[in-house]
Amino acid sequence: MFAVYAKAPDATDPLSALVLGERPRPAVPPGWTAVTVRAASLNMHDVNTLRGVRMSPERYPMILGCDGSGVLADGTEVVVHACVGDPAWGGPEVLDPCRSVLSERHPGSFADTVVVPVRNAVPKPASLTHAEAACLPTAWLTAYRMVFVNSGARAGQTLLVDGRDRLGSIATAAIQLAVAGGYEVWVSAGRPRDRALAEELGAHRVLDVDEQPPRLVDAVLDAGTDEAAWSHAIRYARAGGAIVCAGWRSGRSGTGYRMVLDDVVFPERRLVGSTMGSVEDLAALLSFLDRTGLRPRIALELPLTNAHEGFRQMLAGAVTGKIVFTR
Repeated sequence: MFAVYAKAPDATDPLSALVLGERPRPAVPPGWTAVTVRAASLNMHDVNTLRGVRMSPERYPMILGCDGSGVLADGTEVVVHACVGDPAWGGPEVLDPCRSVLSERHPGSFADTVVVPVRNAVPKPASLTHAEAACLPTAWLTAYRMVFVNSGARAGQTLLVDGRDRLGSIATAAIQLAVAGGYEVWVSAGRPRDRALAEELGAHRVLDVDEQPPRLVDAVLDAGTDEAAWSHAIRYARAGGAIVCAGWRSGRSGTGYRMVLDDVVFPERRLVGSTMGSVEDLAALLSFLDRTGLRPRIALELPLTNAHEGFRQMLAGAVTGKIVFTR
């Protein structure tokens, strides 16, 4: 079958590791199902796989792609949930210590067919196109869980989306979801283009990264777009509020941790990790978009056979919105 895959990791020149060609069609184990892919969207996870980030060399070659939408053998339209848990695990996949994401241990969605556990094939609302649905399982699902599950905030309360380095796909999805969900949405952004984008997406207040907000907020959503210390997000949250972080890179500088811990402990702020979402979260996200009419922004739609161009555009930071590959 035709697929887009990483032949081997290359940290310095990731595009040199990208191959378009034939790969064996994956077997379908008991309890799994094959999805004929109609659309799949590009994430930084795919670029990082080309670079070898958090991947051992023996896993290559690996078909790329976390996100996808397609059809089952009986014609049912489904969205692919990318998080694959251990069959022995009984709770939400996001809490399974053995979980993985498609294209880490199992071939991904940049192919004619992707094979996933039956529960990972979530029915797609007819109101969503395959291209729109393919944008959801990673960035939009992560944002949904941050806003509606882990922030602890209620509609009418104030959320601040911290985009100090740049407003990536998680942050922009969080803005749109929170606005549609009835929250007061503030955004902190460093680049003028990002501040303009936040306003366009409906943010109620847009701040420069060094600007002090008029009051503290109920929750700060940090998608981890750089390696700044936790203190940047913590200074915006009220006592008892939450700092919800979905970025594993955030706070890696290693400086100022004692100060940061003091700022968390004494005002009883909550530091909440958040990672992608469960099958139930994805179904709820799909229902939310179906009801509200909210849709992800698609910046570029390309045939999968032109995947190189999509990867080039992502590496160049040339587009705002999701890059989608279609079949």
